Amino acid sequence: MAEDTQFLLPQEQKKQKKVVRLPKAFSRLNPRSIIVTVLAGFISYQLFGHKKPTKKNIIFFVTDGMGPASLSLTRSFRQFRDGLPIDDILELDKHLIGSSRTRSSSSLITDSAAGATAFSCAMKSYNSAIGVDPKENPCGTLLEALKLQGYFTGLVVTTRITDATPAAFSSHTSLRIYEDLIAQHQIGDYPLGRVVDLMIGGGRTHFYPPNDQKYGTRGSRQDDRNLIDEAIKDGWSYVGNRTEFDQLKLGENVQLPLLALLEDYDIPFDLDRDETVHPSLEEEALVALNALTEATKDSDKGFFLLVEGSRIDHAGHNNDPAAQVREVLAFDKAFKAVKDFAENSDVETILISTSDHETGGLATARQISPNYPEYIWYPEVLLNAKHSGEFLTKKIANYDGDDLKTFIIEEILKKDLGIKDFTDEEVDLLVKNKANTHYILNNIVSFRSQTGWSTHGHSAVDVNIYAYSNKKPTLFKLYEKLSGNHENIEIGQFIADHFDLDLEYVTDLVRDTQHKPKNFEAYKIEADNYHGSN
Repeated sequence: MAEDTQFLLPQEQKKQKKVVRLPKAFSRLNPRSIIVTVLAGFISYQLFGHKKPTKKNIIFFVTDGMGPASLSLTRSFRQFRDGLPIDDILELDKHLIGSSRTRSSSSLITDSAAGATAFSCAMKSYNSAIGVDPKENPCGTLLEALKLQGYFTGLVVTTRITDATPAAFSSHTSLRIYEDLIAQHQIGDYPLGRVVDLMIGGGRTHFYPPNDQKYGTRGSRQDDRNLIDEAIKDGWSYVGNRTEFDQLKLGENVQLPLLALLEDYDIPFDLDRDETVHPSLEEEALVALNALTEATKDSDKGFFLLVEGSRIDHAGHNNDPAAQVREVLAFDKAFKAVKDFAENSDVETILISTSDHETGGLATARQISPNYPEYIWYPEVLLNAKHSGEFLTKKIANYDGDDLKTFIIEEILKKDLGIKDFTDEEVDLLVKNKANTHYILNNIVSFRSQTGWSTHGHSAVDVNIYAYSNKKPTLFKLYEKLSGNHENIEIGQFIADHFDLDLEYVTDLVRDTQHKPKNFEAYKIEADNYHGSN
């Protein structure tokens, strides 16, 4: 994994000696005036002391897998669905300031682990690296550094809380698949102890073993530890379902630290989500904001919150345009809620949103015949889809009736997807592949909407950077430092610089972190449905 040294270390800021010069106005004053002015300043300093440091909050958003085409697709879809004018744009669109290059140290196409580590450690690393450098040495993260300075910290996601993005800010493992070990780090079982104050998402499976069904029936830990029990004994508040989540009263009734694991694996796509069972990303974010605001109300330090639109990536891997636009809209709604919070806060609050990479090679066009194509795509096809391909795949696989073909035609194609011009070939293909139909279903939708995809994996497309602050000087600084095109590590470095963080110092503290399972050679690889075993 040895790579060119340009990828190994965070960007070093050149330290130049500052030459202090008197303003021209002072040169016109006589020496006595200058002495009087200096003495006045000295007396003022002695009487009033140092200016109190400015309290700051930072909310860092990651739209996993969202490229520029995702915004185009979603914007046009919403305009069609809601009958909006062509100049109607998403909330995110209003805060676009730049773009980011996404390569990792090992490939021009990054994965989410290396992408998130570029943000969290301000360092390029290899694909699958979670908070470690290219030589597998743990690297200090923004979240850890802020916690050590006295900030409160939180993670809000719609995938597993142990998945790549949240993991890269809160743990250190040589491979992203070591999610059992990631869970241990997140609850404080590593050299720094507990550094996360709030976690909301899915991923309960990696916190308890299969033979212990106290908190669910799909535990997958490969040891006998029940980390939920351990966390509760260590003072964590635990939330495991919608009823308990509602009792948090959008953050007004939270006892930190909070561990909210609302699903064994991933929270369903927003297109499939039952609001009586799972909260939205907006609700999760508001709980976190209100809880962290209350916790820091008497502190001169604020909080760090990571909010991830996690499943935009999954819709891209599945080449599912109907799920994709709903995931982007759900994220945009959450972003607006956080931005409104920041606008109404007296505390300097920074919002930075970007993507780790693009997924799917999405294009809002598709060649569907040998002839020269029409310049068209059809958002109404996405609107007709009532569920994701992932959801409908399970529905077909679980069908135990006698007439699968009729079920697929009437229930799946006509009712769930609103498709009536299906072909016999498409129906036969679905029947023959009953156990695994989601690529077929998504292609049926994509073909009719003329939505294009080039891969079920990631691409090397540059991604957008969005930013906002409720304080104009800070907003100007965001534009100064992040407008234009940047390497992804520059985003993490901006946060480190703005908060005066010493990531190298934190790196020394976490250097001895266990970053592989003790029995890693015999570790059973449990890959998710989107990223394989890498």
